[in-house]
Amino acid sequence: MGNFFTSSIGKKIIMAAAGLFLVLFLLVHLGINSLLIIFEETDNFNVAAHFMGTNIVIKVFEVVLFAGFLLHIIYGLVLQVQNWLSRPKDYKKANYSQTSFFSKFMIHTALIIFVFLAIHLSDFYFKAKFFGEVGDVMINGKEYHDLGQMVITKFQMPGFIIFYIASFLFLGFHLIHGFQSAFRTLGVENKTYTPAINRIGVIYTFVVVAGFTAIPIVIYFIR
Repeated sequence: MGNFFTSSIGKKIIMAAAGLFLVLFLLVHLGINSLLIIFEETDNFNVAAHFMGTNIVIKVFEVVLFAGFLLHIIYGLVLQVQNWLSRPKDYKKANYSQTSFFSKFMIHTALIIFVFLAIHLSDFYFKAKFFGEVGDVMINGKEYHDLGQMVITKFQMPGFIIFYIASFLFLGFHLIHGFQSAFRTLGVENKTYTPAINRIGVIYTFVVVAGFTAIPIVIYFIR
């Protein structure tokens, strides 16, 4: 078992599994954020965010989520460094196929996403969870953190919106290759499934990026 975690194949499998877990998380996160533009009031968003932050099952998955982030980042960096060390000189002829183009910049987009994630967690998660810097609101006689208003306030700042949208465009760049690569690493690759997986990956990436970028735009221009 120890060899599995330290072997190149083992690291790739762990990183792929963690990546697919994060793919599911993005859809859940998008669904909750969409409540801010589906409903005029922020009550539904605040209730959903409260449920995600207090439900015992969700809290367990929260730990798994952070572990998934760390594993994906750590193993991705380790594998990239190993690739650089094993291939100190660039190939004389580069492969400019779609897959190689996206894979070539995976480490760069990953670092940009990491910076965004650190800022995002600092702005929302840690302020609400540990520092108490979020106001409260009463909903049906119960007190909730007014995270919805906090998000709306952020999305009234043009500079933040530009940074937010740019980060998700880089995320989409990362997902295009990462989605299909994860399935390939896990052994799901043949003439029947691979084209379908690639199409699903493109559709998924479009939905996630379009959804997350639409929310701040709608809030800025409509709310």
